[in-house]
Amino acid sequence: MAANGKVAVVTGAGSGIGKAAALALMREGYAVVLAGRRKDALEAVAKEAQKTNGKGLAVPTDVGDADSVRALFAKTKEAFGRLDLLFNNAGIGAPAIPMEDLKFEQWKAVVDTNLTGPFLCAQEAIKMMKSQMPKGGRIINNGSISAHAPRPNSVPYTSTKHAITGLTKCIALDGRKNDISCGQIDIGNALTDLAARMAQGVPQASGQVAVEPLMDVENVAKTIVYMASLPAEANALFVTVMATKMPFVGRG
Repeated sequence: MAANGKVAVVTGAGSGIGKAAALALMREGYAVVLAGRRKDALEAVAKEAQKTNGKGLAVPTDVGDADSVRALFAKTKEAFGRLDLLFNNAGIGAPAIPMEDLKFEQWKAVVDTNLTGPFLCAQEAIKMMKSQMPKGGRIINNGSISAHAPRPNSVPYTSTKHAITGLTKCIALDGRKNDISCGQIDIGNALTDLAARMAQGVPQASGQVAVEPLMDVENVAKTIVYMASLPAEANALFVTVMATKMPFVGRG
């Protein structure tokens, strides 16, 4: 069991935001089940956590596959007996090309990972949380700034992130009766391998290409820890953490 008695599942835990959040939760005493497609990356995170006595369990998972997700939560229950927190973080994008040129397979891949994945994981988390003693828990969904406003040529990613907002509200409403809360973190320009391109310049709504400011990914990890630390009676429904000078607030 975890040092603080609490157990979390983090998807997309092998790198970037998921890795930072998982390590931060382990520093707070959580046992963290690390889910993702790359076994070697997950095991590297678990090994890194051991340096600070963190407890991580690597479980290779395809969140878009129902059988794989069921296996993830079965292993969580087998290893730790309960679940207190799910961070639905796994996500992918598609090539930044005009909507009319996007292949159906590219659209489907993003929908399967970014929307179907969080739904499947939430289903299994709710089943565990409502049946354990004491019952209840918390789900945090990674929404992104794209849950509010699109970038050019981003229809699959933006559509799924808007949909995550609806999923968050439904879980928050339907989970009340079982003491399950749900919140959403909308992240803008955290410095990860995927976002590093911002520093070289990315297309803007005006058609221009501009360099965008970035922030340390640890700011996201700290926010996840804050959201997770709230008592059962309180919920951070929507939290935005972003690079202060990124071009989101304003006319664009």
